[in-house]
Amino acid sequence: MLRRIRRRIITWLILGAFLLNTGLTNLSMTVHAAPDVATPSYIVMEASTGQVVCEQDADTRRSPASITKIMTLLIIFEHIKSGRIHLEDQVITSAYAKSMGGSQVFLEEGEAQTLDTMIKCIAVASGNDASVAVAEYIAGSESEFVKLMNEKAEALGMQNTHFEDCCGLTDSDGHYSSARDVAIMSRELISKYPEVFQYTQIWMEDIEHITPTSTSTFTLSSTNKLLKQYEWATGLKTGSTSKALYCLSATANKDGMELIAVVMAAPDPKTRFQDAISLLNYGYSVSQMYTDENKDPLPEQKIEGGIEDVLYLSYAGPFEYLDTSGSNLSEIQKEISLPDVVQAPVTEGDAIGEAVYKLNGTRIGSVSILAAKSVDRATYRDYWKKVWILYLMKR
Repeated sequence: MLRRIRRRIITWLILGAFLLNTGLTNLSMTVHAAPDVATPSYIVMEASTGQVVCEQDADTRRSPASITKIMTLLIIFEHIKSGRIHLEDQVITSAYAKSMGGSQVFLEEGEAQTLDTMIKCIAVASGNDASVAVAEYIAGSESEFVKLMNEKAEALGMQNTHFEDCCGLTDSDGHYSSARDVAIMSRELISKYPEVFQYTQIWMEDIEHITPTSTSTFTLSSTNKLLKQYEWATGLKTGSTSKALYCLSATANKDGMELIAVVMAAPDPKTRFQDAISLLNYGYSVSQMYTDENKDPLPEQKIEGGIEDVLYLSYAGPFEYLDTSGSNLSEIQKEISLPDVVQAPVTEGDAIGEAVYKLNGTRIGSVSILAAKSVDRATYRDYWKKVWILYLMKR
């Protein structure tokens, strides 16, 4: 038995040496060990592409505690963008909002604060009272606001999420999310509304409580200690309850690369932040971004049956690719794929072709090529006009 084991060891050593000598282990990718963290559920996601760098137990449903407020903030900023509410609006605190326990900024019943201040109370100090007050202002009641939250979660494809309040204070089994879903809603928030960082990067700021009977100053202190512990930290939201333990959606921006690290059910506050730092460092150590702004000119596209003979084209946008394998990104090639001819009519924004990106012969992504302007179908009158113009040009 011992002799058999020795033979196997020798065989593997010989095989390993052979691979090294033949260069088969010198692949275009570098294999990195996953970070060793105590948090049971985590995920690291690159924000611009949504690509996952690493994950563990990322789809298990867990109590999200106050990282619930990421969705609350997302709904708030959507309503601001739509023009339905404004930062200078006065939000009145109800008796119900005042009654919220847990993390709060001690708003009084009837107290008015601007929406801007309320967002600070939510994003910086994780105020449950402020969250409910804004939810009521937007939707009339917290329950109606929660419907908006769940509708948005479904629209984003958050398959393991269901909300029952707007602040995460509940310990109900019906209020849950997952590390992946938290990353998804975090990405939606910071990508579409980067102005949220104006709030999440506040470390400490005073607000004024003004009521009919008194005026006092209250200091908002950030619950996100990562702002002082990690130089590239930009946000986003902490959360903790006895059921959820310690959660964090951490955002960071280093050299233009934006990462999201979500940890759920960390055993203690210190581990929560340490694990987030380890995950972010790991993400930055293995990730490199390729970006093509697609500013190069595109060929003119031949179009038949239109009032014009040429269709001008434009890219749908830039191309971004996140590599975590150590590939040589200078070897990425772009191929323009267009039809020989397009038939009118064409509407501005119609997809005409695509720019295909390949690395080592493998397709890694594409960007649509669109019609830059509309071209209507030509009528008999248009054809006679073209003939007349050609006749005049030949005279």
